[in-house]
Amino acid sequence: MQAEPVHHQAAWFITGTDTEIGKTFVACALLHALRNAGLSAVAMKPIAAGCDDQGRNDDVERLLAASSLQPPRELVNPYCFQAAVAPHIAAAEEGRRIELPHIAATLRQLQAMADAVLVEGVGGFCVPLGSTYDTADLAATLQLPLILVVGMRLGCINHALLTQQAIAARGLTLAGWVANRIDPTMSRFSENLAALQARLTAPLLGVVEHGTTPEQAALMLQVPNGVRQP
Repeated sequence: MQAEPVHHQAAWFITGTDTEIGKTFVACALLHALRNAGLSAVAMKPIAAGCDDQGRNDDVERLLAASSLQPPRELVNPYCFQAAVAPHIAAAEEGRRIELPHIAATLRQLQAMADAVLVEGVGGFCVPLGSTYDTADLAATLQLPLILVVGMRLGCINHALLTQQAIAARGLTLAGWVANRIDPTMSRFSENLAALQARLTAPLLGVVEHGTTPEQAALMLQVPNGVRQP
């Protein structure tokens, strides 16, 4: 499972506090923010579960639509499974194995094409990808700084802090986080946001309001540190 670490100044791994908290939406918004800064930007979703009859996944299509170039889908999404279930289960059902070195090699190809690359994980930070390895192992293989998407709802503080601890335990860098208002009726939103700002070690890149488009959300986000603008 060992692969050569991927090093690139303008590349980040997007993780989240849970599944269905808006990782893809925020990744699309960040792509637009990077493009607004004058950079060519592309995203990859190495592992997707839930495909149509043509082998296409909604999240992958959204990322392609927000990217400034259109690489082959096999680079953007090396592993796409038919069933919308946990990836290790989907892979086992199809008799396939998710190979982390292959994902790292694919990322290097994308990095040669664009100024900035976003790598969107699957589910939360510790989702199993096989019998002995998980999404955290993928992030450790790629050795990219992480951006954490926090789905703002009751319980998000605990999820965010546990994810931060898991990232630190792998020796990885949390480069920033985004507060995504998935629950517009969340009680005490400002107090929860302040609690997260006081406890998360990375900078808040922005608050994404409920009901916005990725293009609108891009205007609410800072481009992460480490980007050389042209």
